[in-house]
Order: sequence, then C-alpha cells, then structure tokens
Amino acid sequence: MKKELTAREWELIESIRNYKKTYPPSVELEWYIMMLVDILLDKEQD
Repeated sequence: MKKELTAREWELIESIRNYKKTYPPSVELEWYIMMLVDILLDKEQD
C-alpha cells in the first residue's frame, strides 16, 4: 500500500531533520514541530 504525504507531513519530516542537525537545540524549532504535530493530529480526528 502506497500513500502520498501531504505538504504539512513533509514539512514536519523536514523540520525534525533540521532539528536533529541544530546545535544547540532550537527552542523555536521544537515549538514549531510540536505545533505541526498538534495540527496534524487534530486534522486526522475529524
């Protein structure tokens, strides 16, 4: 089964990759990732 990712899902993946590369860890990027996860989870519940 093959599933296409939405633009938001790709954005989340890229943000996580960027977060793992940053030193020291970026608080703003961490907040942004958490916001994307919340948006994606809320969207899937509908």
